[in-house]
Amino acid sequence: MKANIKRGKVTMAIAISIACFALVLVMSMQFKIVNQTDITAIENMRETELRTELANWKAKYEETEEKYQETSAKVEEYKQTKQSNEETEELVDTELQQINMTLGKTDVEGEGIEITLRETQDEELAKIKADNLLVIVNALKLAGAEAISINEERIVNMSDIVTINDAFIKVNGQRILAPYVIKAIGNQTYLESGLLGNGGYVDELKKLGYNVSINKSNRLKITKYKDELKTKYME
Repeated sequence: MKANIKRGKVTMAIAISIACFALVLVMSMQFKIVNQTDITAIENMRETELRTELANWKAKYEETEEKYQETSAKVEEYKQTKQSNEETEELVDTELQQINMTLGKTDVEGEGIEITLRETQDEELAKIKADNLLVIVNALKLAGAEAISINEERIVNMSDIVTINDAFIKVNGQRILAPYVIKAIGNQTYLESGLLGNGGYVDELKKLGYNVSINKSNRLKITKYKDELKTKYME
């Protein structure tokens, strides 16, 4: 009887032990599965986040690159515009300088000739008048003179050369006295030929007894027109 009870207790203990072992085994497997599932989910989540983050950075890079290209294009456009403006400004400055030189508003220098007329003591000869100077000036213009002055008064299209009361000469409204020095910049040969030989006016003056001389110069300086260029009727 005791032996049967003892055997029954042993059998129950073994059964409980097996049941406990089985329970522990099942729990262990469940924990392992849960653990594996969590890690996989986390890894999957990290990979998704990384992909999303990478896509965001790629989008930002593309946007930045696009803005960079746009900015570079604008900078290049500004450079070209600036260069074009500088070229235009330089061209305008050059043309303005040329216009001012033509109008007589700038000092100029170049090769040319210098004509000097001195009053003579011969009472039979008339005094030098504005008409004498005008003839010489016109002859120089016809010979291609690019700039002319009389006693440092620049001759321009609006210049006046007049005799006042047969007493003195005015150029550009300024009184000038003998000797009268006429400067002309241009081809020396042409300018001189326009005054000498074949009925040149300086030759005629010399034959009449006037004291007239011509000197060539490679560095002749003529000052600018000192007054303002004013117009009354042109707009």
